Amino acid sequence: MNRRVDICRFEDQLLEYSVIGEGEPILVMHGGHSNCYEEFGYEALIRQGYSLITPSRAGYGGTSKELGSSLTQACRAYNALLDRLQLGGVHLLAVSAGGPSGIRFASLYPDRVHTFTLQCAVTKAWLTPQDKEYRVARLLFLPPAEKAVWKLLGRLNNRFPRFLFRQMAPSFSMLSRSEIVAKIGEGDWEAFRRMNNRQRSGDGFFIDLSQTGDITPSEFENVRCPALVVHSKNDRLVSLEHAFHAHRHLPRSELRLLDTWGHLIWLGKGAEETDEAMLAFLRGNRI
Repeated sequence: MNRRVDICRFEDQLLEYSVIGEGEPILVMHGGHSNCYEEFGYEALIRQGYSLITPSRAGYGGTSKELGSSLTQACRAYNALLDRLQLGGVHLLAVSAGGPSGIRFASLYPDRVHTFTLQCAVTKAWLTPQDKEYRVARLLFLPPAEKAVWKLLGRLNNRFPRFLFRQMAPSFSMLSRSEIVAKIGEGDWEAFRRMNNRQRSGDGFFIDLSQTGDITPSEFENVRCPALVVHSKNDRLVSLEHAFHAHRHLPRSELRLLDTWGHLIWLGKGAEETDEAMLAFLRGNRI
């Protein structure tokens, strides 16, 4: 992928972003532990003539953590980035923990968002301090420990990709390990390995956790564009209730439930439905 990465300033803070592809622009709010080097779902969109603008969200990559003082402050920076790139209307894609950022952006700037897609996205309160997963995340992904954790995962994954996938997969899926493996294709091991090598948490993941409860149902009502909610039936990491919640409150939404193996809807058998649903939606709502 021919990806251009740059840094812009917004009110004395840094915003890292990447641009890849040519054609109708898609602004991407990446998921947790990610940054502007995200890859999942990009290839099919680029092949079909779309460009993807991916800011590293607040606290991730080279973006200042101070932009995460609120979802609104971060969205003001993303809006300024579109001004800098001289883009008017965009398609908006929010993935996983990027859901709240996407919802707030679409609510604040409805005239700028031509379509809105949520992929396995967080749409309401998620992983509170009462949850076991939150307490585990606090041990593993709080700076500065997160850097060592991801480095270790990357090394293990490079040496034992299939073993590490089998150990980590149940956190993404409601299926048994044997059912998950049966749904995985040969190239998916490599995609999972690359994911573990590019991911970092920085300060961004705990900024995400602190803000998932900030979204209210009234914000969905400000989103006037067509919306697509895509979610795996077998997602353990972000439950199906998040998809139902978005579909209930978005005025012009369609819901597409996929029979993929889990949260990573771009991998495994049935993953082609993710690209097909996204492309059909975009083609039906061109800018």
